Amino acid sequence: MADLSKDILTLREKKAVIEKGGGEAAIEKQVAMGKLTARDRIHSILDKNSFQEYDMFMKHDGRDFGMDKKEFPADGVVTGTGTVGGAPVCIYAQDFTVAGGSLGLQHARKITKVMDLALKMKCPVIGINDSGGARIQEGVSALAGYGEIFYRNTLASGVIPQLSLILGPCAGGAVYSPALTDFVFVVEKISNMFITGPNVIKTVLGEDISMEELGGARVHAEVTGNAHFYALNEKECFEQVKRLLKFISWNNQEKPKAVKAVAPKMKNIDEIVPADPKQPYDVRDIIKCLVDDSDFLEVQELWAANIVIGFGRMDGETVGFVANQPMVLAGVLDCDSADKAARFIRYCDSFNIPIVTLEDMPGYLPGVDQEHAGVIRHGAKVLYAYSEATVPKITVILRKAYGGGYIAMNSRHLGADFMFAWPGAEIAVMGPEGAANIIFRKEIMDAENKEAMRQEKVREYIEKFANPYVAASKGFIDTVIEPKETRSNLLHALKLSVLKDEFRPAKKHGLPPF
Repeated sequence: MADLSKDILTLREKKAVIEKGGGEAAIEKQVAMGKLTARDRIHSILDKNSFQEYDMFMKHDGRDFGMDKKEFPADGVVTGTGTVGGAPVCIYAQDFTVAGGSLGLQHARKITKVMDLALKMKCPVIGINDSGGARIQEGVSALAGYGEIFYRNTLASGVIPQLSLILGPCAGGAVYSPALTDFVFVVEKISNMFITGPNVIKTVLGEDISMEELGGARVHAEVTGNAHFYALNEKECFEQVKRLLKFISWNNQEKPKAVKAVAPKMKNIDEIVPADPKQPYDVRDIIKCLVDDSDFLEVQELWAANIVIGFGRMDGETVGFVANQPMVLAGVLDCDSADKAARFIRYCDSFNIPIVTLEDMPGYLPGVDQEHAGVIRHGAKVLYAYSEATVPKITVILRKAYGGGYIAMNSRHLGADFMFAWPGAEIAVMGPEGAANIIFRKEIMDAENKEAMRQEKVREYIEKFANPYVAASKGFIDTVIEPKETRSNLLHALKLSVLKDEFRPAKKHGLPPF
């Protein structure tokens, strides 16, 4: 009979070696940079004692350039399953202490195996990226590995949530996997993402730039929009991941888990919007007066801040919010804010999350730069996303709703299920002053007191068009409500929409204006 205790001892010894990754010196260097090890990162996200590691004994199959003599513990990536808040997730973390976390074919297949498992089990997949890039010694096999990951990212899109944490370098082709996922998390002074690094840029273009300036956390959170959540350290990042997972559904066949309803802490909704339509305010204060416990998780907070997106709960159920932000560019739509809103709308629609739109904007941002940047194409993404979405869609016009912006922000004409407006809402082709100058140009020019005549015509235009009652008289607005009635009207609409079923023509897929 075999000596079972000897076999167990051998197993434990092998596991102990693998769990040390690249060794004590490499781990110390990792920690000195403010970074945890791959396994510590996984344990920090998952529930205590829930991690089950798979493919620990996987070996690379490289044979060239002396690779046949090298051992890479776990082939530089830790994969497995666990739970977050008691619910199952699949997870992987590249181990920078082992060959710089470089990706070879078997390394990639460990990742794709856990991605395939997540898709079969209909649970989220969390990827922690910390890699020097493709394993050059494996040549085209490493490139094949990336391709297989990208393919899985695409298959899983809209089926299960995919979260990417950039906790180290992520360069070259490696950046496209995070770009294909739903949410990207970055950490100050730790995260770096770029297609070509500073050295290549220096060689080709002669430009000097640091890694942080080129593709650091702040750059992707504020300038490029590639990141959705920005943290100052890894611990904060892990808390962001866990908080997000509390709001979203586990797959496209479920709704997010409901929790006990709590009344909003903020209740001063009547006092937030100034009487002067030219005065700004923070639309997030409106949202906090509407959501349970005034708890709002903003997404892409630092990028395209003229629109606000994020998750809250109403009566215990998750709701996605899209809101113009009057504090930034008067809340206009432009190329970036249109991209930001459209992608979030499509995420909510994919994962059964109702969408509440809060509108206060003067239209699309004018200017040569915007036109040449493709504002027509980018702006059309919002129209497409709202029109395509079949989840409950509710709009509240808080103040301005002018021109194409009125249509784009989930108007009745794009399929809104419920349209509410506050008494001070202005719904028109353009602002009263601009409209009066055009419509009544002759009367103003011929008047003895041109300014007095202009003000009179502005008031005439407001009475005739720039109010919610004209739109309400045509059925474009369901009802005009007091600000304090907003939450109760939204709750009623959401309850009424719980079994919503909307027809769409059969097709393979549409062609959104990418």
